[in-house]
Amino acid sequence: MTLSLASLPQATQDAVAATRERVAALHAELPRNGLVVWTAGNVSERVPATDPDVPGLLVIKPSGVSYDELSASVMVVCTLDGQKIDDGTPDSLTPSSDTAAHAYVYEHMDEVGGVVHTHSTYATAWAARGEEIPCVLTMMADEFGGPIPIGPFAIIGDDSIGRGIVETLRGSRSRAVLMQNHGPFTIGKDAKDAVKAAVMAEEVARTVHISRQLGEPLPIEQTHVDALFDRYQNVYGQGEEAATA
Repeated sequence: MTLSLASLPQATQDAVAATRERVAALHAELPRNGLVVWTAGNVSERVPATDPDVPGLLVIKPSGVSYDELSASVMVVCTLDGQKIDDGTPDSLTPSSDTAAHAYVYEHMDEVGGVVHTHSTYATAWAARGEEIPCVLTMMADEFGGPIPIGPFAIIGDDSIGRGIVETLRGSRSRAVLMQNHGPFTIGKDAKDAVKAAVMAEEVARTVHISRQLGEPLPIEQTHVDALFDRYQNVYGQGEEAATA
């Protein structure tokens, strides 16, 4: 039997509605930052748990729908095994073809609340070469804690890509992986955090590529990488003990 959104507790329905709003709004950041063309790319977010008896859910964009046509009402709701529920959208509105990959990440990385996939030009160019982006920028040390790694080649359609993402990023400080011959996937505590990682991954991919046209970039010592990552993740910003930049 297909799970129906209308049959779930009101708190869960409210959480789904709020997640749909966030995911729809965040999709606008992908074309705005030049990370996608046409209908490529996707953002998903795990629906916050409100009831222990309700299975885990995620919200993701529908497949093949123009970014100009995306709204909260067409965001698709799926279980964490990637199956669409009866969420009020037409049966013809199927979830993104990358849903199985996103679902696998949520199922196997409890700390992840958001997943993003793009085909951004420079990051995808590194993926096409099967080469990690070396940590030669303080921005990379801050954001990713080291290089952006390469994940294995995997065919879209099942959870093979998801397995590659999890195998590559589990135990890594990086929130981005370049799936070989495919493109970048990023993770975050929520969808906004994952979108930020996608934007930053493309920026460092572009900068390091340009640097290599001029010569070999200079590596950053690991002790400095560690210190930069610790400061950015734990001190930088507007928290109680934040340092200002």
